[in-house]
Amino acid sequence: MNLCKLVSRRTLQSAQPCTLLRRAIQSSSTLNMPLKVGDSIPNVDLFEDTPAKKVNLAELAQGKKMIVFAVPGAFTPGCSKTHLPGYVAKATELKSKGVDEIVCISVNDPFVMSAWGKDMKAEGKIRMLADTAAQFTKAMELDQTIGPLGGIRSKRYSMVIENGKITSLQVEPDGTGLSCSLAEAIVL
Repeated sequence: MNLCKLVSRRTLQSAQPCTLLRRAIQSSSTLNMPLKVGDSIPNVDLFEDTPAKKVNLAELAQGKKMIVFAVPGAFTPGCSKTHLPGYVAKATELKSKGVDEIVCISVNDPFVMSAWGKDMKAEGKIRMLADTAAQFTKAMELDQTIGPLGGIRSKRYSMVIENGKITSLQVEPDGTGLSCSLAEAIVL
């Protein structure tokens, strides 16, 4: 880590070395470090269909092999033309390879996610879960701010979870692209 990037020139001239080191450590500890392979998924409630139907992904994943993918927004062009349709088309094939559940997460309300799932014919193939306050997304440390979409959204990613642990995680390099998180690229 380059200490000069963390503190201003004026601070460098006036501070004691121990103060500089402490500031560098504090600054580096606030950087987002997303969860990684081997980590347990966060114990956060998501919502399916209505605000009354809570789904805790950590509990749902116990004893199962799951694919979870996240999108920046329901009904958005890349998500509706490519990302979700790819998983819908490959759902039967992926489940034949031992996948128990396929879940799509977005920072939206549950009514929007339900309507999007129906519109995309995902029912019975993909569980559409709403991360209404971005709590799961923030716990994964895969949040991003996209002003035109209303603020905090999820980065685009896919992961495989086995018995509550992440075994594969692909995060799009720019957070929104369509490459490594697609159904065709999933690493089982």
